Amino acid sequence: MATIDFGGVKENVVMRKEFPMSKARRILKKETIAVIGYGVQGPAQALNMKDNGFNVIIGQSKAYKKDWNRAVKDGWVPGKTLFDIEEAAERGTIIKMLVTDAAQRVIWPKIKKCLNAGDALYFSHGFSIVYKDQTKVIPPPDVDVIMVAPKGSGTSVRRNFLNGAGINSSYAVFQDATGRAEERCLAVGIGIGSGYLFPTTFEDEVHSDLTGERGILMGALAGVMEAQYDVLRKNGHSPSEAFNETVEELTQSLIRLVDENGMDWMFANCSATAQRGALDWRPKFKKATLPVFKELYKRVKDGTETKRVINMCGRKDYKERLDKELSGIGNSEMWLAGKAARSLRPKAKAKVVTRATKGVSGRGKN
Repeated sequence: MATIDFGGVKENVVMRKEFPMSKARRILKKETIAVIGYGVQGPAQALNMKDNGFNVIIGQSKAYKKDWNRAVKDGWVPGKTLFDIEEAAERGTIIKMLVTDAAQRVIWPKIKKCLNAGDALYFSHGFSIVYKDQTKVIPPPDVDVIMVAPKGSGTSVRRNFLNGAGINSSYAVFQDATGRAEERCLAVGIGIGSGYLFPTTFEDEVHSDLTGERGILMGALAGVMEAQYDVLRKNGHSPSEAFNETVEELTQSLIRLVDENGMDWMFANCSATAQRGALDWRPKFKKATLPVFKELYKRVKDGTETKRVINMCGRKDYKERLDKELSGIGNSEMWLAGKAARSLRPKAKAKVVTRATKGVSGRGKN
C-alpha cells in the first residue's frame, strides 16, 4: 500500500503499480466470476474483467429482455457465458451481486442456496449487508463477503477503462472465511480497472454513498440548478441564457478546472468579479444547506432512506412511475433548453482507442 496525505490526514491506498494485473490474474486464475445482473454496473465490470483476461460469466433473468439482449449484443453467449441467475450463481466461485439493491432482496433466497463453502459473495454497495434487517441478506459463515465500489456509474467505469484512465474505487472485507478475502477483493478491484483502491467498511461506504447521491452528486445538484434557472427565468432571462449560466458553463468549463487542480485553483482562474462573488456567497450556501445535509445523513444512518428505496422500488408499477418522474425532468423547459444547447456544441474529434491505451487499465505490460 502507498500512504497518501489527504489534506493533512494520511491514508493507505492500493495503486496499480503495487498490485499489478499479473498478480490479480494469478490470484483469480482458478476462479469463475459470475456477474449477476446486466443493468448498470454489470456490463462495465464484466466487460472490463473479460478484456483483462479473467474467466467471467453472466447471470441475467430472461424476463428482463432488454438486459438479456444487451448481454447477447455485447458478445456473451447463451449456454456458454450467459445463463439465468441460478445457473450462473452455481457455476461461479465469486458471485457478484450487481442487480439493484431492491432486487438483491428478491433474488437472495436463490443466490444463497447456490453458495458453496469457500465462495466469495461480492457487492459494489454496502446496502444489502448493512441494512440486513430490511433486506434479509445474511450470508452463511463459510463464504467470503467482499466489496469493491467504483466511484462512478457503470458508463464511467467502462469509458474510463477504454480510455486508460480507470476509476477510483473503495474496497472492504465484511467476512473472511477463507483467509484470502482481501487478496480476492483487491484482485477483482484491479481487474475491473480501478485507478486506485482505498479501504472502507460496508457501513461507511453505504452511509457516504447514499448521502452523496442524494446530495451533491445528484439530488442537491439538480435541485440547486432548477432553483437558479427558475429565478433567472422569472426575472426575464431567456431559456438559453438561463441554461448557459446555470449548467453549460459549469459542466463545460468550471468543473473541469476543479477536476484539474481544485476549487481554489478554479476560483483563482476566474474573473475577479466572479471570484469575489463566489468567496462571499460560498458560506451563505453552506449555512443554508448544512441543516439539510444533517437531516439527510441521519435518515441514511437510521435506515429511513433504505426503507423507502425498498418500498418504492419493489412496487409492481415502479417502472411506470419512474418513467413519469424522469419524463417530468426531461421535458421541463430547463432540460429542453439543455438539449438545444448540447446540439450547438462544436463536435470534438473522436478519440481512437488503441491496445496501448487499453493497456493503461491493466491489459498491457502486466
